[in-house]
Amino acid sequence: MAHVQTQEEWEAEMSEKILSYVRDELYLELRFMDIALSALTPKSDVSIQTFATDGTMLFYSTEQVMRVFEQNAPFLDRAYLHTVLHCIFSHLWIGEDRDRRLWNLACDIAVEYTIDGMGKNCTRRILSWTRQKLYEELKEQREGVSAAVIYRMLKERFVVLIGQSKEKGGAAEPLPLRGEQESQSIRQAASEELAALEREFYTDNHKYWPKQEDTAAKSAASQSQKKWEKIARQTRMEQELKGGEPKDGEELLAAQLAAARGRRSYRDFLQRFAVRREELHIDADEFDLGYYTYGLKLYGNLPLIEPLESREAKKIREFVIVIDTSYSTSGELVEQFLRETADILCQSDSFFADSVIRVLQCDNQVRSDMVISGERELARFLEEFKLLGGGGTDFRPAFSYVEELRKSGELLHLAGLLYFTDGKGIYPKKRPDYKTAFLFLDDFNEQAVPPWAMWLRLSEETFSNS
Repeated sequence: MAHVQTQEEWEAEMSEKILSYVRDELYLELRFMDIALSALTPKSDVSIQTFATDGTMLFYSTEQVMRVFEQNAPFLDRAYLHTVLHCIFSHLWIGEDRDRRLWNLACDIAVEYTIDGMGKNCTRRILSWTRQKLYEELKEQREGVSAAVIYRMLKERFVVLIGQSKEKGGAAEPLPLRGEQESQSIRQAASEELAALEREFYTDNHKYWPKQEDTAAKSAASQSQKKWEKIARQTRMEQELKGGEPKDGEELLAAQLAAARGRRSYRDFLQRFAVRREELHIDADEFDLGYYTYGLKLYGNLPLIEPLESREAKKIREFVIVIDTSYSTSGELVEQFLRETADILCQSDSFFADSVIRVLQCDNQVRSDMVISGERELARFLEEFKLLGGGGTDFRPAFSYVEELRKSGELLHLAGLLYFTDGKGIYPKKRPDYKTAFLFLDDFNEQAVPPWAMWLRLSEETFSNS
């Protein structure tokens, strides 16, 4: 007897065909995004009313897909592209230290601003007054437009709602107001404005975005992020090969992809300071599970081969970070640099159990020395960080101080030294016997850098997009 298709099966089949059609429509106008548009695996989800993603799956409502396709097909194209751009811009993985509500809104605004700027036929829409007004504000941002920049703008605007707390779950300290009646009035107005922005830019559901506290999902999230970093790199290359004059939205897309590339380059750069060393851990690659389970089956509790208790790992062991605290170095940029460095070190599982990182602040002399021996201490240091000093720049005192630490036995396995600076200072003439790198912001005199030192130019945009 032939199988009679149920209504549910028919809706599922039609939804998949519609999604395929949507991808094809987007591809015709965005050929350089071919890989990205096909990277998410569709999966029906009755718990949502729009698209959602975890970086691997594209969750959708069959009812919504069919209804919207019939009534307003261009919105479906926008929604699909919206969700894909969240992945390309790494929005899912870089917002854990921020107020979740404002971060979600900032990401939606950044993506919608990009789509509206592209001006593609398949995603075109009439801009509301709310969008026009906000987009004008964004164009005046000197730092460029990214989710991080928009987030800071929203945070300043709605500080009366979220307070001036430290962002990682701290208790909010409300903005001081003159009276209770005035306080309620201002908060009510801010609450209504925030809700209006959320209604205007809401497109997809962020419920499946990885959460930092979800330890079990960290590994999968890390793999998903790496996959999308590769896709972003490929998308950028395809866009460059496309040729022609890009429109405003495509230029914004290119800028954000370039920032993502800079972030990846910095991550790869840090890996040069990792050292290979054995640590206690079952090494599955060196262990034959077949023999092990055969022994248990044959003898009850006697495996034929015991698992190896160690494996080689390449991680940071002892590391020195020096912060140039001269007047020419911005405190905000220093903090962004430290957060970016901490994020990369922690995400890539870079610490040995006995790792030590020392953070020095130095202008023309060493102003502070903070010893960090784990992720918790690193997080606490970032929360309490204050820039000290403000004199002229002389790189030599930091190197002399490190040498004293080595002679005293406080640093026995130094992997390298990383110096964050504007580059305007006096460099040591003698090469140290450990890896040394200078990280520069924007313009610097390349000829002044000693030939023995590694260096990397970091753009402000790299940090503002992270």
